[in-house]
Amino acid sequence: MDNDPTRVLIVDDDQLVRMALRLVLEGESDLAVVAEAPDGDAAIDAVAEYAPDVVLMDVRMPGRDGIDATTAILDAADPPRVLMLTTFDSDDLVVGALRAGALGFVLKDTPPAQIVDAVRTVAAGDPTLSPTAAARVIAAATAAPPADTRAASRETARAKLSTLTERELDTARAIAEGLGNPEIAQRLHISVATVKAHTGNLLSKLAVGNRVQIALVVRDAEA
Repeated sequence: MDNDPTRVLIVDDDQLVRMALRLVLEGESDLAVVAEAPDGDAAIDAVAEYAPDVVLMDVRMPGRDGIDATTAILDAADPPRVLMLTTFDSDDLVVGALRAGALGFVLKDTPPAQIVDAVRTVAAGDPTLSPTAAARVIAAATAAPPADTRAASRETARAKLSTLTERELDTARAIAEGLGNPEIAQRLHISVATVKAHTGNLLSKLAVGNRVQIALVVRDAEA
């Protein structure tokens, strides 16, 4: 039913962090914590057992980390949305998580109200980046990798973009700038419905799962 609360799985190796997140989320009538997991392997099992809508996933954990667990979870049929938890020292892992298909991230010291908003945003299928750490992630994403790796990524990304129409490419570039659908519609002088149609085509043609991954393809192509 439409009024059913969003089902959330909390994954973190720190029991106190899990407890704090549960208290924050369960204070909201539209959110329900259905399970907790202390590591990536337990997270994969919990997704299969409890079918959450959103997984709030720690990046650094002993054993299987958040990136590996996210990849495995999103490879399954009808996967949940994944929102990563991170600290300031894990920018490289967050970029890897976004490439794996996570829809966004929040810092562990983010104010509770913003964590709640982030869970709701991801549940709706929209990306979210913690404003406090966005600059760090952008810096990590744009840091120069080895020349041969950069060249290979650039050619792969450009080949993908070459399949797009001019309007789809304009839409992809606007998404990479962080614009929302209304802003893209205004820039391109088209309707929001048309923007949504172009975005759907981008997801299919670029073989990606969300808007964050569209942006990463554009950035790789223009690196």
